[in-house]
Amino acid sequence: MRTILRISLCVAGLTALSNLASAQSKSLTNTSQSPYSKLSSVDMGNVQWTKGFWAERFKACRDSMIPHMWSVYTDNKSGHAIQNFEVAAGLDTGSHVGPPFQDGDFYKLLEAMTAMYAVNKDKKLDAELDKTIAIIAKAQRADGYIHTPTLIDERKNPAKAKAFEDRLNFETYNLGHLMTAACIHYRVTGKKNFLNIAIKATDYLYRFYKAASPELARNAICPSHYMGVVEMYRTTHDPKYLELAKNLIDIRGLMKDGTDDNQDRVPFRQQTAAMGHAVRANYLYAGAADVYAETGDTTLTHTLNLVWNDVVNRKMYITGGCGALYDGVSPDGTSYLLKDVQQIHQAYGRDYQLPNFTSHNETCASVGNVLWNWRMLQLTGDAKYADVMELTLYNGMLSGISLSGTKYLYTNPLSVSDDMPFQQRWSKDRVGYIGYSNCCPPNVIRTIAELNNYVYSLSDKGIYINLYGGNVISTKLKNGNNIKLTQETDYPWNGAIKITLDQTPVEAFSMFLRIPGWSEGAKLTVNGKPAQISLIAGQYAEINSKWKAGDVIELNLPMPVNMVEANPLVEEVRNQIAVKRGPIVYCIESAGIPKDKNVFNLSLSSKVNLTPQNIVIDNANITALTGKAELQNANWKNHLYRNVSTKDLGTVNVQLIPYFAWGNRGHVEMETWIPFNR
Repeated sequence: MRTILRISLCVAGLTALSNLASAQSKSLTNTSQSPYSKLSSVDMGNVQWTKGFWAERFKACRDSMIPHMWSVYTDNKSGHAIQNFEVAAGLDTGSHVGPPFQDGDFYKLLEAMTAMYAVNKDKKLDAELDKTIAIIAKAQRADGYIHTPTLIDERKNPAKAKAFEDRLNFETYNLGHLMTAACIHYRVTGKKNFLNIAIKATDYLYRFYKAASPELARNAICPSHYMGVVEMYRTTHDPKYLELAKNLIDIRGLMKDGTDDNQDRVPFRQQTAAMGHAVRANYLYAGAADVYAETGDTTLTHTLNLVWNDVVNRKMYITGGCGALYDGVSPDGTSYLLKDVQQIHQAYGRDYQLPNFTSHNETCASVGNVLWNWRMLQLTGDAKYADVMELTLYNGMLSGISLSGTKYLYTNPLSVSDDMPFQQRWSKDRVGYIGYSNCCPPNVIRTIAELNNYVYSLSDKGIYINLYGGNVISTKLKNGNNIKLTQETDYPWNGAIKITLDQTPVEAFSMFLRIPGWSEGAKLTVNGKPAQISLIAGQYAEINSKWKAGDVIELNLPMPVNMVEANPLVEEVRNQIAVKRGPIVYCIESAGIPKDKNVFNLSLSSKVNLTPQNIVIDNANITALTGKAELQNANWKNHLYRNVSTKDLGTVNVQLIPYFAWGNRGHVEMETWIPFNR
């Protein structure tokens, strides 16, 4: 029976590969034929930024981010990424340089370059990709295995180097990013040179999981390959890839030495809360959502829904950041048995454990949060996932890169003070290369390069508008009819959004406009007349009509300045507030107050009038908030406690800037949660 099954899988796979080019979606995540996904993506290149916030970030990505990261990864002394492939291929001599996951991070950059090419059709990018892919192909072993640290070791000592020997080698993480980048490259260019490498690698992984011991088969961390394997199935329609994806979920948590840090101490379907390394967790949840989209296995969404509620309601920062702890233990204080207590790092902590100065919030965890919520949005069409995605994009993710696009943060604290009496592992100032852990920069870069693909989704009923920003889209509805739209807005600085239908089909279809969960008093007009529909915050507003070219939809989202407080169980921010306007979280940094004042000796009154002000920081247009802050006693030297003073020390002019923009005016101190005077 097994022989028959293998033969049928092989025949099905060959048939799928022979039909590879037929009816192939060119979308970023291809759910066009996923039976359990409500929404699908438009093709890459269908959406072009025109002006405004994301157009500026996309330009910075094209002109600064990608060129800078390419120079890093092709530099023999710093990144050494392409050199590792050359050495592995026998084109050069030397040793592996960099972390074991550097291959995967280099694949992310190639993915970003492909996404950029989808928009600008830059022939130089295309040629550089082809040249690099050829080197990667030469490095790949005949059996499909590719991981430069092991391949280089094999050349030096063939008997010593073994595949998947050490879970900290990140082999499956690297393979996952290879698969994803190769699928996207094939969809954008139509070329199979990169995809052929990924097919060989995925086939190798399939055979490995068939033959490996249970312990070795579970020897994987940071599971980008869950998403990658499903995307390979969607691209090739080879059923053994879906079989592999399901198996990866099934075996998780069955090993006797599993850890909470790696989310494999407990079987996935029995998990009820987010725990452990936040990047690994969010990648896992995104991958499980992909598997559900193809299988309809409701035991997966049962876990995903429980964990999502746990993250959003108890463990996520106001910026969308995830992973509060540099280091911790799990379970923490809930067991008398030391054997139950495990070390965790870069991790989700306890419920409501959200420190500010010591918050970890790895940038990759924010990217993972976007990937997870994007997939949940595709499955359900529920706007709550788009809300979290938007929050994270503008705040927790974007803070990981400088406005210039050439400096990066690994961690994203919510407060920074020079008086902290200890040094943490990661710099609080952005740097051009993070060295041993440069995984975050190419992750942010590929996200920005691909963000135009998150703006719209398609359903059987019409088109969803998930995000707002100046753009034009020319695409096809699910029924094949052409549609062209122009979106004009200064969002997120202004809530006025104008959508012009430039080309429409004859048949009626629905436009779904997201009403953000933060909004109150939204107004919607069609051709100047109020739309007779309910506008509910946190939901999509559906307008069904027989549209015609020239029709105009105008959505107005009021953007008052809001003061936000946290659940009192978040003890680190009791009696403090955060400032939000629209989707943007604000902070105070020392560059925005008089030089003789201290960020941590300011408070805001409930009566403060914060006024929007357009400013420029490092050539980026942003909206700041200006007002008066109340002064507090600044003398804390040699004091752990002191009596409360009732003396009025006056006020000082203060400028709040978006959290993502902090630290772009030199070294600063910064605070997001601010003491509050009611």
